[in-house]
Amino acid sequence: MTRIFVYEFASGSAPSHLGAELMQAGTAMRDAIVGDLLQLPCVATTCAVGSLRRAGFPPSVSGRKPAMAGPQMGEDCFAFVRRVAERHDLSWIVAPETDGTLARMHDTVGASAWIGCSGDAIRTASSKSATSAALDAFGIPTARSLTSAAKRWIVKPDDGAGTLDTRVHSTRESALTDLCQRERDGRRATLEPFVDGEPMSISMVVGGRKPGPVAFNRQRIEIDGEGLMHDVGVIGGAILAQSDARVPQLQALACAVMRALPGLKGYVGLDLVWHPERGPVVMEVNPRVTCAYVGLSERLDRNIAAEIVSMHLRRKTPDAALA
Repeated sequence: MTRIFVYEFASGSAPSHLGAELMQAGTAMRDAIVGDLLQLPCVATTCAVGSLRRAGFPPSVSGRKPAMAGPQMGEDCFAFVRRVAERHDLSWIVAPETDGTLARMHDTVGASAWIGCSGDAIRTASSKSATSAALDAFGIPTARSLTSAAKRWIVKPDDGAGTLDTRVHSTRESALTDLCQRERDGRRATLEPFVDGEPMSISMVVGGRKPGPVAFNRQRIEIDGEGLMHDVGVIGGAILAQSDARVPQLQALACAVMRALPGLKGYVGLDLVWHPERGPVVMEVNPRVTCAYVGLSERLDRNIAAEIVSMHLRRKTPDAALA
């Protein structure tokens, strides 16, 4: 029996500053992973629950329920994860890249018990500027490749997740003022062209016997009156290979990103914009489970968690497999 600990940052530690939307999204990701794992008879699952009042009970499947673990009084999220992870064979952690949280979680658990990307890949993907540099070196289009034709500009945290604190500016001068103010406040930020087009994402499973994209999704992004961007949801699997001629280019892009960023493993999310003239332009790489994971196994009629856990078990024991 393989013991797996599932920890999602919002639902597992319930930080008081997180709003209802982030809690809802985090809980949905947690429940999707746990639900997949509960279908595996040779896996015993423990789920982190910071607050039942806010996050609710994790799911049960065919009468099987996960064990639950919560932080002790005064225990921070890293100490909590370390304590529980030590009692498990593998740990599946979903946490933001912001402030190095995901990278620190990787180091807390340790590479041998970690489900997901390597520490180096997480650190690269946690920085917008480092990610762009790595992709640019492989000739993969990023927002920075459209600088000469930019009409609007974006300023966002260099280590931010999604649209967190991302503002659109109509002039470069206004964007530079925003960037300088953030830097004076001690916040690492980056400035890049705003890319016109259709927001998309790609769900990838990396490192198994058939690594590559498994779903192409539509992203719903809104910009409010103050120029702040808001992620209002994802429509998983909305872009279909049999009806959308862009899919071959999206498949090729995903494979190129895997080559450009060594150490990607497990579930990886790729955010992009389909520019009307340039085609797919990469915005960021998410080295962790994203909201597009929710419902993914059901849509594909294959247990994505089983595939991901199997590849990590084979790393520990080459002949290991899930029943």
